[in-house]
Order: sequence, then structure tokens, then C-alpha cells
Amino acid sequence: MKMTVIGCGYLGATHAARMAELGHEVLGMDSDIDKVHTLNSGKAPFFERDLDDLLAKHTATGRLRFTASYGEAADFADLHFIGVGTPQQPGTDSYDLSHLFDAVARLAPGLKKPAVVAVKSTVPVGTAPLVTELLQGIAPAGDLIEVAWNPEFLRESFAIEDTLRPDRLVLGFSTAHSWAEAVLRQAFARIIEAGTPTIVTDRATAELAKGAANSFLATKISFINAMAEVCEKSGANVAELADILGHDTRIGRRGMRPGLGYGGDCLPKDLRGFITRADELDAGQAVGILREADAVNTRRRQRVIDLTREELGPDLRGKRITIWGAAFKPETDDIRDSPALAVAQTLHDLGATVTVTDPKALDNARKRYPELDYIEDPITAVEDADLLLHLTEWHQFSTIDPKRLATRTNNPKVIDARGTLNTDQWREAGWMIRGLGRR
Repeated sequence: MKMTVIGCGYLGATHAARMAELGHEVLGMDSDIDKVHTLNSGKAPFFERDLDDLLAKHTATGRLRFTASYGEAADFADLHFIGVGTPQQPGTDSYDLSHLFDAVARLAPGLKKPAVVAVKSTVPVGTAPLVTELLQGIAPAGDLIEVAWNPEFLRESFAIEDTLRPDRLVLGFSTAHSWAEAVLRQAFARIIEAGTPTIVTDRATAELAKGAANSFLATKISFINAMAEVCEKSGANVAELADILGHDTRIGRRGMRPGLGYGGDCLPKDLRGFITRADELDAGQAVGILREADAVNTRRRQRVIDLTREELGPDLRGKRITIWGAAFKPETDDIRDSPALAVAQTLHDLGATVTVTDPKALDNARKRYPELDYIEDPITAVEDADLLLHLTEWHQFSTIDPKRLATRTNNPKVIDARGTLNTDQWREAGWMIRGLGRR
């Protein structure tokens, strides 16, 4: 099949590469000329594991290419995926849908014959009718354009795996027997034939799917972090508690990892956007548990600040603190709502000299937080430090021999906010080590 992907950020570029890998001819469209040039060279303008290999493979054959022209995209195919960003509105918890409506308005004039527009962007429920009205009102083909909803559930740093081998496929349509279903089933034929559970539903349910999934995951993470607070007060071990709970098949261990909490562009935004939309629908009382999940997550960052003051004293002015981690999670260069950098900035504001190291995210961190210090090498970064904070669980950090570090610091103390350092090994190397929710 021939298809387009409108919007080539984390979601769109990955989806375009995935559809090319499935054998389709794909044209990605993005209004950022520099991004288009980078993608056409076979590279992503951000770090996502294995994505560059797919881009290079399929741009070389011509199966995948990118453009900045909406007109070219409209002429290219009769199936258009929209994956533009829907960030949080500044000053509110609502989704900013301006990029979505702008993309629809600019694509529509070129749609002169029947076509399917499948929206992948995360939105508040009730957006589909607005997109349909705008699209059909502008497009020459009018109501021959079918708007479908196809939410994506990919995880950054696992995006390729999640797109090629998803754990479910959700297709939402305006009517029970939409002709667009056959088009999308053909597009995803190899995934469906591989046995991927495929749920065909209405558009409202499909719109809710991503926000509801992320809200549940956020609640699960916040639950075990709430238990970490109880463990710290009682002398229990939250990691062992999580293992005990995880063996209950009704609960499961996956996703229930205690630590500094979640960040990034999806979970915080989707949780708050879900709550805001529930409030607008007069269903705010039903999502009270989600408000507390958000509050628990925020408290994790403050807990690291509190532990830092317990070790260094209430006055942090002049203290030297090294932070391992800048990205919001390992295997990505994404620093959006990074818990590590939020802690780093707070410590800087309290007067500490903060040095940050990260395998992939330093360039992005420097642009966003120029007042912090940055060092590429995590071992060099601990020179003369009064305290080491482990805030992003990169594999590179957990494999460093702590014996190499102890004599480099002013004070061999580490706060392991991610729980992935070998506690016994660090203590044997002469370190005082503390964790969240651990004795």
C-alpha cells in the first residue's frame, strides 16, 4: 500500500519506519525542513534505539521518504496517518490540539477523492467529531473522507519493538461497518496475521484508550512509590514488597518498579489531560485516585531533595553534587519532564553546584538547563563531589565498579533513587548508600 504519516516526531517517524518495514511505500510529512532533511538522510533527529537502522534501510531503497509539502502528501496516497504532537497547554493541564487541527486544515484541501485519515495523536475524548467536521468541511471530497482513530501505545526506548510487535491494535470508526476498517486491516495485515489482538470499536472508546492506559500505568507506579513511603517509615524493603505483590497474577510485577517516579511527555501529560477532560465531563469525582497518583509521583522528587539535605545539611550552598542521569528514562535522549533534571534544577536553586552526566541526553539538557554543569564521563563527574545521586537507571551506571570512585569524592555517599545499584557491592567499596523505600 501507499500511505503518508503526517508529523514526524517520536511517534510519526517511528510509525513511518514501521510501516515501511511492513512492506508499504511511505511518505512522511513534517513542516520542519531541517527535520525532513535529517530523516531523508536515514537518521532521526532524536535518539531512539534501532530507529536509525530502519530509517537508513528504507530511505536507501526509496520505500520511505519525507517531504515538507502537504500537497505532495495529499496526492501521494489515500491513507493518511496523523501523528502530530498534542502537548500540554502552557499554564493548564489540557491538551493543546492546535497542531492537530492545523495539520488537518492543511491536508484537507488536497483530498479530492475518497480517503481514510487515521489519527494516532493522543487527544481528549470528543475530539474525533471536531476533526471530522473540519476535514470534511474543507476537503473537496467532503464526506467521502472517513476519519478513523488508531491510538499508539509505544514506549520510548522500546518504540521499534512496540510498533512491530504490539500487544494490541485498536481501530476506532464512526460506524459499525465502516469501509475504512478494510483499509486499515490491509495496512496492518502482517501484524494482525501474527496474532496481535485487534479491537475494533467506536471512536470515543479508541480516543480514551491511550489516556486510560497511561493513567492506569501511572497509578500502578505511584502505588508502589506510595508503598515506598510506608516502607521508609517502617523499615521495610519496597523492592522485596514489589516482588511479593508481583507474584499475584491479578497485580503483576511489570511496571511496578519503585523509584524516583515517571516523567517524559506521555504519562504526566496524559494523566493530567485525562483528569481535566473528566472534570469537563462532570466526572471529576471518578478520577480522584488519579489526582493522588499524580501527587505521589511529584513527592518522589521532593523526597530525594529531603534525603540530600539529611546527608549534607539543610544549607546546600557550596555543596558539590553529581547526578547520574538527565533523560527521563534510559535508552532515550528525551528530557521532557525529566525527574532527574527537575531534582538537579531544584538543588541548583538551593545553592548547590550540580554536575550532570548522561550517555545520550546531555546536548538536550544543556539547551534546557544551561546553568547546570555537564561532564560526559560518569567517573570523572564524581571528582570532589560531596554526594552522588543516581537518578536515571542507565545500564552503564550500574556496571561501574564503585571501588574506582570512592577515593575520587569528597564524601563517598550515594542516593540510589532508581534502585538498580548493587547495594552490597557499593557498601563493600566504602560507600554509604541510601535508596527510596529501602532500609
